[in-house]
Amino acid sequence: MPNWALVAHGGAGVIERAHLTPEQDGAYREAMGRVVEAGGAVLKAGGAALDAVEAGIRILEDDPLFNAGRGAVFTAEGKTELDAAVMDGKSLGAGAVAGVTRTRHPVSLARAVMARSPHVFLIGAGADAFSAAQGLEQAEPAWFFTERRWRALQKDLTTLGLPIPPRPEGASEAAGRAALAHDEGPTGTVRKFGTVGLVARDANGDVAAGTSTGGTTAKRWGRVGDSPLIGAGTYADNRSCAVSATGTGEYFIRLAVAHRICALVEFKGLPLQAALDQVIQHELTALGGDGGVIAVDPQGHMAWSFNTSGMYRARLADGEPLQVGIYKDDP
Repeated sequence: MPNWALVAHGGAGVIERAHLTPEQDGAYREAMGRVVEAGGAVLKAGGAALDAVEAGIRILEDDPLFNAGRGAVFTAEGKTELDAAVMDGKSLGAGAVAGVTRTRHPVSLARAVMARSPHVFLIGAGADAFSAAQGLEQAEPAWFFTERRWRALQKDLTTLGLPIPPRPEGASEAAGRAALAHDEGPTGTVRKFGTVGLVARDANGDVAAGTSTGGTTAKRWGRVGDSPLIGAGTYADNRSCAVSATGTGEYFIRLAVAHRICALVEFKGLPLQAALDQVIQHELTALGGDGGVIAVDPQGHMAWSFNTSGMYRARLADGEPLQVGIYKDDP
């Protein structure tokens, strides 16, 4: 078994070769590879699994290619509301936030909730206030703005017959790397944008998981998906595995997907890949849900499973080569 292992995802959805330009394909592969290399460097130096998870997700939160942090989608009101969660498989410690609007790295805020508060889950203005009190890096709403996501919101609100809100104050029209972001959905439908997540196993055999997202484009009424819900989109337990999910959150919540996978490993003794496939390819699919998961266990086994046409993903382990994939037929 490898001394350490790390798996990352950047979202699952309608992601097909014909839909991405060569430049987009290359940008996503480079980004996913860079993230696991960064997390792997933490583990190689003897760092904890949770340290690697946070380090990798922070990179994704700053990359406008992904629906987390700076690349987050907009609500129907024209705002970015960010969710994140982390969990430590050794202690079962967990932290989560939802509806955050001014924290540059929501994953770090989730970890602060776990480590520096008596709570597990903070939301909205309270979570932002806790973030500022803890000295975490703050950002104006314009920091999270990307032109491509704004245009996607306008299209989706038009499809839904909803009014288009005023453009956020201070928003820049500069495109840059954000112009390469992929719209995950066929023309004429409301698009979904993927979550990001990492799972890791360190040299001590401890596992950890983390997930971060901007939610779904044009979301309303304070909607929260599975990503920050411990047991649904994020879970880690040294007795089984660590899991991070991406997809249509309402279905992942109903199935408690992340915990369900861990339970199949712990109580039924299923191999890691078999547990993922049981939940994603059979149970989630039967319910009508779409998406995918990544996982790692204390023995260093790595796995992913998704029932969509693609999922941005990468994995790296001690003594093993980097593996990056996007489409269903990638290795």
